[in-house]
Amino acid sequence: MKRRIGCGAVLLSVLAAPVLLVAIVSALPKPAPAPALQTVGKVAGIPQRMLAAYQNAATRLPREVPSCRGMRWPVLAGIARIESNHASDRTITARGDITPRILGPVLDGSGTGGNHTAFPDTDGGRWDGTASSERAVGPFQFLPSTWNGSGRDANDDQATDPHNADDAALGAAVYLCGNGRNLDDRAQLRAAIFQYNHSTAYVDDVLGWIDRYSQLATGTLPIGQPATGDARTVVTAALAQTGIPYSWGGGNASGSTRGICCSPSGKTGTTITGFDCSGLTTYAYAQVGIRLPRTADRQAGIGTRIPASLGPGALQPGDLVFFAYDPSSDSTIHHVGIYLGNGQMINAPRPGTQVRSEPLWDHGFAGGARLL
Repeated sequence: MKRRIGCGAVLLSVLAAPVLLVAIVSALPKPAPAPALQTVGKVAGIPQRMLAAYQNAATRLPREVPSCRGMRWPVLAGIARIESNHASDRTITARGDITPRILGPVLDGSGTGGNHTAFPDTDGGRWDGTASSERAVGPFQFLPSTWNGSGRDANDDQATDPHNADDAALGAAVYLCGNGRNLDDRAQLRAAIFQYNHSTAYVDDVLGWIDRYSQLATGTLPIGQPATGDARTVVTAALAQTGIPYSWGGGNASGSTRGICCSPSGKTGTTITGFDCSGLTTYAYAQVGIRLPRTADRQAGIGTRIPASLGPGALQPGDLVFFAYDPSSDSTIHHVGIYLGNGQMINAPRPGTQVRSEPLWDHGFAGGARLL
């Protein structure tokens, strides 16, 4: 009898286990659905027609480079953000043609900044408007010589045009893929971007935008996350200062003040009433009774520190957000803003500017701090 009861108990526990498992799984929070791409484009500042071109290129790429893995629209968007800001100041037709054309400087050996390399003409001026040399063209800034090998017809009009959003995006995808990279692998993605532009700083900038667009697309960087309570008061107070001039040393708990120093450019000084970065945050947080130290690096020591390694997705509206010469060292922090949500911050950027809202800077991102 005991053996039967024992076996029955075991049998009962085995039968009950799947039910219990189902109950546990059902109780787990479901991941938030990815936001509509139209919403992502609006928040990210990407024109819808360009976003459609990036999507189309990622979809069509397997036909062109079957061995390539990991091509996603954020990869193309990251490149185009740096190369042309998504052709945002141009007209883009329904078929993808961009006017006026986006043309880089003529590379005839007379450039400044130490780059005096001349590039012989390869297109007779067809794409770049000069038959004596070369210059980068289109939203992805292809050299005509590179376009000759990577250009593709992505809108089925029997032409390959670097000044067409669809063609240019697919051409960039082909170029980044090489002979068949796995762009899900961070090292291979870095190598692909470095091939596009042999600059480590360029690679870091592009990767920062790729990561941000990826977070927006998957919902890991929340869209429409509202500021509430004291955070709303802080954000509202900072936004109310939009348009006030930057003034080095300007701003305190009571509001804007004259600066305490000058600059050779004359863009800041004791005659300008306004805020610097930490003056703005000092004022905004004073509205909820929090007194902050006066400098950005010392403000990083207040509240709960949010490491840069967690990315912007760990930030909430109202958090302080920091930037440093060396993001691993708080002693090198030189700038602070207030996170607004959606990858945006409000800050007093630099001499000659005004308090404004803008995307989080990628270069030098040093995490944040939560005070509320």
